Amino acid sequence: QVHLVESGGGLVQAGGSLRLSCDASGRTFSWSDMGWFRQPPGKERESVAVVMWKGGNTYYADSVKGRFTIARDNAKQTVYLQMNSLKPEDTAVYYCAPAFWGSGRWIGKSWGQGTQVTVSS
Repeated sequence: QVHLVESGGGLVQAGGSLRLSCDASGRTFSWSDMGWFRQPPGKERESVAVVMWKGGNTYYADSVKGRFTIARDNAKQTVYLQMNSLKPEDTAVYYCAPAFWGSGRWIGKSWGQGTQVTVSS
């Protein structure tokens, strides 16, 4: 099991940037696909970006392509999400999680407390 602690959220104006970090503990981190998910107010949680454990391939939701970048540092057991050109619709609680592909979508296996990102217009 992986224990997760997200950080780096905050309040930013539209067009600004934030960098989220997710510190993970647990022996399975290095061979887990890791994802960032978000839950906007009043909506369901959705996948944002995933980085594979093997080869480092990445997946991005269409809504963030070209603006967000996911990366991982296996030695530090940390996953990052660099968010640029932020929009008000990016406002959400952001979570990282070990992820797997199922039923046509990325699904998180376990959750931390999340970090709030608020983008003002």
